[in-house]
Amino acid sequence: MIAQLKVTLARAVVCLIACASVATAQDILPFPPPSSGSQAGVTIESSTYKKRVEPKRLKADAPNILIILIDDVGAATPSTYGGEIHTPTLDRIAKAGISYNRFHSTAMCSPTRASLLTGRNHTRVGNGQIAAIANDFDGFSGVIPKTSATMAEVLKCYGYNTASFGKWHNTPEEQITSKGPFDYWPTGYGFEYFYGFLAGEASQYEPTLVRNTTYVDRPETSGGNNHYHLSEDIADDAIHWMREQKAYSPDKPWFIYWAPGASHGPHQVMKEWADKYKGKFDDGWDAYRERVFANQKKLDWIPKNTGLTPRAESMAAWESIPENEKPFQRRLMEVFAGFTEHADAQAGRLIDEITAQGDLDNTLILYIWGDNGSSAEGLYGTISEQLAQNAIPTKISQHLEALEELGGLDALGTDKTDNMYHAGWAWAGSTPYKGTKLQGAYFGGIRQPMAISWPKSIKADATPRPQFHHVNDIVPTVYDILDIPAPQVVNGFTQDPFDGVSMSYTFDDAKAAGTKTTQFFDIMASRSIYQDGWFACARGPREPWVGGIPKGIREWSPLTDTWELYNLDEDWSQSNDLAEKMPGKLEEMKALFLTESAKNKNLPIGGGLWSTALYHPEDAPASSLTEWTFDHPIIGMPESAAPKLGKVSSLVSMEVDIPENANGVLYALAGFSGGITCYVKDGILCYEFNLFEIQRTKIRSQEKLPTGKVTIEVESKLVDKIGGPMDVTLKVNGEQVAKDRVLAAMSLHFTSNATFDIGTDKDSPVSLDYYDQAPFTFNGKIGATKITYSTDKE
Repeated sequence: MIAQLKVTLARAVVCLIACASVATAQDILPFPPPSSGSQAGVTIESSTYKKRVEPKRLKADAPNILIILIDDVGAATPSTYGGEIHTPTLDRIAKAGISYNRFHSTAMCSPTRASLLTGRNHTRVGNGQIAAIANDFDGFSGVIPKTSATMAEVLKCYGYNTASFGKWHNTPEEQITSKGPFDYWPTGYGFEYFYGFLAGEASQYEPTLVRNTTYVDRPETSGGNNHYHLSEDIADDAIHWMREQKAYSPDKPWFIYWAPGASHGPHQVMKEWADKYKGKFDDGWDAYRERVFANQKKLDWIPKNTGLTPRAESMAAWESIPENEKPFQRRLMEVFAGFTEHADAQAGRLIDEITAQGDLDNTLILYIWGDNGSSAEGLYGTISEQLAQNAIPTKISQHLEALEELGGLDALGTDKTDNMYHAGWAWAGSTPYKGTKLQGAYFGGIRQPMAISWPKSIKADATPRPQFHHVNDIVPTVYDILDIPAPQVVNGFTQDPFDGVSMSYTFDDAKAAGTKTTQFFDIMASRSIYQDGWFACARGPREPWVGGIPKGIREWSPLTDTWELYNLDEDWSQSNDLAEKMPGKLEEMKALFLTESAKNKNLPIGGGLWSTALYHPEDAPASSLTEWTFDHPIIGMPESAAPKLGKVSSLVSMEVDIPENANGVLYALAGFSGGITCYVKDGILCYEFNLFEIQRTKIRSQEKLPTGKVTIEVESKLVDKIGGPMDVTLKVNGEQVAKDRVLAAMSLHFTSNATFDIGTDKDSPVSLDYYDQAPFTFNGKIGATKITYSTDKE
């Protein structure tokens, strides 16, 4: 009797659970599998058969969804909205739909992308800093928690095919090797397909690429051309994916997230694209700003009473640039403009394909012009933009001198330079606003134009939407359109609340009252808070266009920062600071900022600075290993997970079989824009520390290596601290054969997307000495390679 009661109770519990699953299926994802319609008897004859049917979770006319996210471009760059860079694809989307002139990002790439994909604030989802410089504070960990499921994960559950192309930059740096773990790769976040790069940037000519969870070789050519370029490649792949999707699943809608590396540094594009802009910017960034400001008003993109904010005292005026340097500065901007137009053209190829497939009418396209504002990380103009990341000060004369060896101005934009323009151009690209990328305090860093088209449901309207919105509003908007309730549980994880709100109320009414009342911003202590038309901000401890270590950074405290206050209903561009006139209102806004920070894991203030070159580069993401043994040559190990040669003291020991006429690379870290290589040239043992193309320390043995089995050692010792001088000694069979001092090592990394190779230099070649012979594979045999870190200093 008791046993029978237990069975009855168990069946009742199962029934209740099943009923609950049906009743709350929209709140719990993924949906449970459909029950069989068949009933099994003892025999086939006594059974009934009815094939189970997967229920439709979406409306029959659910649209395809395409998000285009351009990288590091300011509000004043596209011709669509008054800029001087030709953007026909953005024009096309804007004319077919509607545009937003008060839409906002986070001022930085990983944070914006995490917020965009989840509908939450960036620090709530652990992305208060880029993945490459993440740290252990919860809001800055670089990991999107599974408690904030991405839009791709949810749409996949509802029946969408999902795909991502291009830049990702939301996976922990130390987890991007071919062995994973893959939980935080795009395919672990709901994208059924991914093709692109995991890092924050990539060479446009020699990127390290991933398809799903496999590292793959790049194609020889792209875009139907006889050359290769990354922007073209990801357009090719997206078009191929759409065609296959149409063939295999024409009854399913799709979601594509297309995010090119452009126009993030390095600025690289074929010469003919840059040449389109020859002479266009000869009068400099101050004049550009005046012209575009007038264009913006003429187009009614900004209000007629908008003030043009002044240039910061710490930023150079164009007239202050020496005449012999102006050709360099002009060409840098021409390359950037060509690079940006080229990316827009590749986005246009996707639109063309959607049109050819007859799906444009029912495709929701969100074209976001920038994951943040234009980047000032090129500082004073550079041929190697990672210098800024590593806080290495340089002079323009050094860049010009190095450039001569590479081919002069014509080398800019090629695979021989990692160039970025002068910060003055980034500031001009932010017209009429203050600031640039990395400044959460000013609209030049956080205000991004956006165009939306959906011909079936959104009537074309040229009136800009002026409601204050943010990238975290995209997910709620999509769910609203599709009538998808925010899930409470996804894959077993109870979900965090949304910070975003739906924007769909603006589709049919340009003058509708805004529904977003509060939004906070903070990137490395450049911070602000918006509420009901008021905006308070503090610049933070640095200006991103000033190179080196900011003065007083060690003494800086957020408690002593100067705050500013603006009434945005009267002051579109933050040109009239009311802090002194309204101290009470300012204190109210500052208190609100701290409240929002506490709610969103944005503490400590300035927490994103921890692992940078300014504070604790030793805590930047890296492998936990301090010793490696490679039994055989290896290629394609991501620099972020590889031994940090060039940053810390280390010993590389290699067992090598030297042939007659020995030639080739023994090991190479990173690429042509910066890295380390040890190689043999005509029997001579050679080492080069390429400090971002500006300084190349070359060390060579005087005599040829003996043939046969030898032990080669490269010992590197930091003289003082990370980023300082490093002594490098070459040894053969225990005997010193050469030694020299690298005057400055690197602080964080050489590149974001290059690799470590043994026996070859398969990435872009580190050294000019074998550039034309790359990958310059070693013609002998390499046995075990052992690498160990050392704490010894001289």
